[in-house]
Amino acid sequence: MDGVRVGALLGVGLFCVWWSCWTRPPRVRRPRRRVRALLDAAGWPDVPGAALPLVCLIAGTVAGAVALAVSTVPVLGAGACLAAGWAPVSLLRARARRREQDAAAQWPDAVDAMTASVRAGATLPEAVAALAVRGPVRSRPAFARFAAAQRASGAFKTELERLREDLADPVFDRLAATLRMTRQVGGSDLGATLRTFSGYLREDARTRGELQARQSWTVSAARLAVAAPWIVLALLATRPGTLTAFADTIGAFVLAGGAALTAGSYRLMLRLGRLPAPRRVLA
Repeated sequence: MDGVRVGALLGVGLFCVWWSCWTRPPRVRRPRRRVRALLDAAGWPDVPGAALPLVCLIAGTVAGAVALAVSTVPVLGAGACLAAGWAPVSLLRARARRREQDAAAQWPDAVDAMTASVRAGATLPEAVAALAVRGPVRSRPAFARFAAAQRASGAFKTELERLREDLADPVFDRLAATLRMTRQVGGSDLGATLRTFSGYLREDARTRGELQARQSWTVSAARLAVAAPWIVLALLATRPGTLTAFADTIGAFVLAGGAALTAGSYRLMLRLGRLPAPRRVLA
């Protein structure tokens, strides 16, 4: 009788687990949004989202065909296809990181410009709208839209919140919170607060730049260590008969395992050495 009860309880438990997994809402993956966000971050908002997968497909196909024709080793052709297909994505991400760093370096000057406007007697809406000319380059269209919308509606708080969502920048999140609080409760120390905030941004950029400069040596050495075995393989491939050793199953397994270890170790190195990005704590 005890065995029947244990079996029944086990069956009910397994049924509950199965039911929870079966009724879980499926995760909606939107690769198009990721591609669109990557293109926007890289500064190419006019490029259609379908262009990136098409370029990756063409680059991978051409590189794989050339590598297979030269080496006659299928594993090398597949590796060249994957590497060339991923290259456009890597280039776009590198460009997006550079643009993000450039924008972060321009924020202290933008805060100083706002401080000068406030000290000159401009209102908060006018000081924020002036960033359409003196703000970060990639953010100027958003500030121009804010200026037009604020002149039309006069709702500073609503338009500032809309601008904050439009920029999606952690620096402006804190700046917007400061401006909104000043607008609500008032105060005469806004200039001092903005100067302190500008100094903090400059110090943060200086510290991050020093860390990145020191980290670049380690990253360069790791990239050289990752590329060295494949450079040696390419040099050995110039001798006739060298690639025939990798044409069988064992050779293909060696190449595939080496490529997997190389890619995995390189990605792990980048992830462990990556500096934490500023988060939108007020999003």
